[in-house]
Amino acid sequence: MHIITTQKELETAIAALEKSSFVTVDTEFIRETTFWPELCLIQMAAPGVEALIDPLSPEIDLKPFFALMANEAVTKVFHAARQDIEIIFHLGELIPHPVFDTQVAAMVCGFGDSVSYDQLVQKVTGAHLDKSSRFTDWRHRPLSDKQLAYALADVTHLIEVYQHLKAQLERANRAHWLNEEMEILTARETYDPHPDDAWKRLKMRLRKPMELAVAQSVAAWREREARERNVPRGRVLKDDAIFEIAQQQPRDAAALSRLRTVPKGWERSSTATALLEAVNRALQLPKEQLPKLPKAQPAPEGSSAASELLKVLLRQISEKEGVAAKVLASGDDIDRIAALGEEADVPAMHGWRREVFGNVAAQLVRGEIALKFDHRKVVVFETK
Repeated sequence: MHIITTQKELETAIAALEKSSFVTVDTEFIRETTFWPELCLIQMAAPGVEALIDPLSPEIDLKPFFALMANEAVTKVFHAARQDIEIIFHLGELIPHPVFDTQVAAMVCGFGDSVSYDQLVQKVTGAHLDKSSRFTDWRHRPLSDKQLAYALADVTHLIEVYQHLKAQLERANRAHWLNEEMEILTARETYDPHPDDAWKRLKMRLRKPMELAVAQSVAAWREREARERNVPRGRVLKDDAIFEIAQQQPRDAAALSRLRTVPKGWERSSTATALLEAVNRALQLPKEQLPKLPKAQPAPEGSSAASELLKVLLRQISEKEGVAAKVLASGDDIDRIAALGEEADVPAMHGWRREVFGNVAAQLVRGEIALKFDHRKVVVFETK
């Protein structure tokens, strides 16, 4: 099985692919030891065309590939696109467009929540994929024919899956549903988060504004440090260390050395010096500039039971419309609608989700409709 390693071969393959109205795309990468994923293989296909591209080849310049990703006349088809798009954005400084994500489309078409690629291929085409090469070290060269065949199958079967889902969306008049989802998936801010927002990734409960200020400053420092060194965040500083630092607020190396989450001797490193600078910047903030602690809105009395009722409605509509419940509304969406009704500013109350679920959910909250059993099925009926 042939893998493209020269610029001439790449340009020839791209020229053939761009003649199609769509191309299927997948990437293989390694990211366990780096902040940015290391691109190791690119797979693409279109009807009658297949290509395996070696981005590690010294004779390859990926500009033609990036040009194809930016070609508005060609739809780029991915399955679970986010990580692939992240790689393309980092290396090519662009976001592919237009994009069709078959995992999202499958949820809209009733294939369940977050269906895997091999499950989707089996349901649509009947083919069973050999996944024995899933844990390949894709940096290794040469790759075996078995490994390349595994990689290529991730885009060849995707052609039929895409054509099937696209036709199903059009028959059901749901193509615009997917378009709304793709706008979010291809938004630049999805792949270029600001380091100052890095604290939002942390799952920790802080009780004082100064603790939050320190956590924000240290998380932003860690984010910049990890990006610059191209190492995982946890290799710079663990999350639990950020939590302890936010609580103890060490001003110097001696205080830092007393923390349980800091390795012995680390406080004398240049990295620790930079960390302490981030801590002290936060500690020097005037009181009026300290961040406000996020406050959870107390749920109105009875809203917990209302949430459970809305979940039943969600399941009923999900089954009726053939759409994964997860796509229609999240647990947070349900809780907010139960508490705020029509005023809930959540995805379930916007766009196509509102048409399918949000409006009915608001009617249930207002008491205009109710649920009942009818021949062992839950049905909606008007109360007036």
